[in-house]
Amino acid sequence: MTSTKPRSGAAGAHRGARRPGAGRAAAVLVLVALAALIPLLGPSPALHGTGEAAAPGTGGIAALRTVLFAALALPVGELFVNRLARSLPGAPPAVPRSWSTAAGAVGFAAALGLASVVATGNLVPGGPADIDVGGLYASRDGKLALLEVNAFLAAALCAASARPVTQAWPLAAVIVAEALRAHPVTEHDPLVGSGLTLVHLLCASLWTGGLLHALRTLRLWGTAEAGAALLGLYARVAAVLLAAVTATGLCSSLRRMPAETILEQLTDTAYGRVLLAKVILTAGVAALALWARVRLARAADPLTACSPARAEVYALGVVVAVSGLLTALPVPIRW
Repeated sequence: MTSTKPRSGAAGAHRGARRPGAGRAAAVLVLVALAALIPLLGPSPALHGTGEAAAPGTGGIAALRTVLFAALALPVGELFVNRLARSLPGAPPAVPRSWSTAAGAVGFAAALGLASVVATGNLVPGGPADIDVGGLYASRDGKLALLEVNAFLAAALCAASARPVTQAWPLAAVIVAEALRAHPVTEHDPLVGSGLTLVHLLCASLWTGGLLHALRTLRLWGTAEAGAALLGLYARVAAVLLAAVTATGLCSSLRRMPAETILEQLTDTAYGRVLLAKVILTAGVAALALWARVRLARAADPLTACSPARAEVYALGVVVAVSGLLTALPVPIRW
């Protein structure tokens, strides 16, 4: 009897110690999510009062791009974290059930939807008769859309094969196609912009998908030592990824909104408003990541870092949704 009571009290104290952390993580998440109110309500609030007109189907295109980005991040993150796990000496061999095949199939459907929009001259098709599939081969955007469709299909097939690591190649093709699509040849120095977008999208996918898969792996392993080692290894790489995402995002913004006009455009254009929401959200995500890293290094139980890390995953999901809307809004290019 006397031997069980201290353990019960210790367990209760341990559970009580975790509750405030979870509460603070939820509070931070709610606060940063407020910045996403405009994007979550769709393009209309973002465009209100700017004098800009939304292209037909902007909301649908934003949703499809959000799905496409998420479908890209999931398998990229799995490949990344599985590689980190294999590099840890003594780590359990078990890995969570892969979501890559399903992600590839969903990405294929999203890319097919976006290709149908391109095939109708960037208009929402009213029916199959409006879609000119052959016309996709006649334009740069059409070819890139077809590349993304085929690459997601290939990634899904590779993920379901005996060598799922081979999906890295079609996933890389999707990232390259997205980087090229975001910067048409009529833009000033399009290759510079494409290079920035490529690095930004790759690092964001590794960060977002990697954190989700790392938390899934920790839950499967159930051992504090191996789990803390994996989370610590991921955190070190994630710090570099965050720096790269921030630097490339800043450079891309300055290319589209010169420094002398950026403050005005952040409030007076739809693109600027959604970009501002994304910046605020990303700052909140960075704060959660820092909080998790401090807990990982200083807490008696390093796995208490999972609480802010889970909040970080949710916040990153909102950032992905905001990014999807950002790509569908008119870009205020002023050279």
